[in-house]
Amino acid sequence: MNSKAPPTALNPALLLDNQLCFALYSTSLAMTKLYQPLLKALGLTYPQYLVMLVLWEQDGLSVSELGERLFLDSGTLTPLLKRLQLAGLLERRRNAADERRVQVMLSAAGRGLRERAAAVPPCVLKAVDCPVPELIALTRQMQQLRSKLRH
Repeated sequence: MNSKAPPTALNPALLLDNQLCFALYSTSLAMTKLYQPLLKALGLTYPQYLVMLVLWEQDGLSVSELGERLFLDSGTLTPLLKRLQLAGLLERRRNAADERRVQVMLSAAGRGLRERAAAVPPCVLKAVDCPVPELIALTRQMQQLRSKLRH
């Protein structure tokens, strides 16, 4: 005797494919998998790439500013920064005016990596096979959702 209820008898709110969280999670996994070989060529993991993106936008941020921008706590961010520093891509220095603050600056190698990283977005764009305006709209929707969830 089969104890499984037929799918039509299930509550639609409890179906896996109806879960926004699962759609986001599985899409995030797929996106990370897409980035992995592209970033391996740069010697970066996906989280390290995100750190570098922020520093390429604005060098010299404090660890706390970097954490705010990436939605990461210092316990997660510090090991990432240490590995990037060991790789020669950035430097961490105590702020002269406030010793409690640590500033993060790109090294020459870190600045130079930006040119090689410029090849990543076109590869991703080609792989997702979606018009740029749709991707922009989707990104905005995701940012709005993130904002609502944070409040």
